[in-house]
Amino acid sequence: MVGTSLAILLEKAGLECIGVNTRSQTSYQRFCHYLWKEHLGLEQISSQADLIFITTQDSAIEKVAEQLVKCKERKAGQIWIHCSGSVQSLVMCQDSTLEVGYLSVHPLQAFATIESALDLINGTHFGIEGNNDESEKLGEILVGVLGGIPHKIDPLKKVLYHAGAVVASNYLVSLVYLAVKLLKLAGIKQEDALESLLPLIAGSYRNITEEGLTGALTGPIARGDVEVVAKQLREIPNEFLDTYKGLGRLALELGQDKKLGQGQSHDLEAFRDLTKILT
Repeated sequence: MVGTSLAILLEKAGLECIGVNTRSQTSYQRFCHYLWKEHLGLEQISSQADLIFITTQDSAIEKVAEQLVKCKERKAGQIWIHCSGSVQSLVMCQDSTLEVGYLSVHPLQAFATIESALDLINGTHFGIEGNNDESEKLGEILVGVLGGIPHKIDPLKKVLYHAGAVVASNYLVSLVYLAVKLLKLAGIKQEDALESLLPLIAGSYRNITEEGLTGALTGPIARGDVEVVAKQLREIPNEFLDTYKGLGRLALELGQDKKLGQGQSHDLEAFRDLTKILT
């Protein structure tokens, strides 16, 4: 999906996609539905391409790189690029004697379809890291061509970078699922629960964009309302209790920052009480 989207957008921007290599006829036909290109072998791609995008699943990136290493001809100055958020670019370096650059360009965005990717890439933030300054400079240029915003990341901490993305995207969905479950326990039908929560979620998102994380925090922990939080802890099913407490402790950090920022350090006593019941 990401590979097809990048091929379409980069070709529109003036770069030439010389061809595509896919594992199956079905995936090739899906690619050609959006952008018709010849199906080439890796030998042909290796000998002709300046940039080679490896947009497989994370587990297959190293295997494709191993196949590319075996190619007899290789265009001078070639750079191999993958789009994984969790795997370092150097996973593609299977032969240190090759004069090849390595680059990772990862979009911080959730793409459900190729159409959504085409719509969302412009303005998307990207994590980039490569094996040298030249490769990373190319990453910044490519992201700029796509209309994105590049951020250099530490390849040794890339797993944490990806974990942050998972929390913001995948676990947000899980968090909403938890909220729906709690509303169901209160007697609201599941479909009604989600519909009821969506405006609240939208309001919180708007507050974050306008006020930042600290300013956006509302609710009992932000107010230091120990009694309300204690009641919730007594009522919440045990299976959700650790999750609630963990999120509550993070909210405490924000709440304390908010009080201090407002010059209300005298109100922090309640936060000490909240810390006790959330541990």
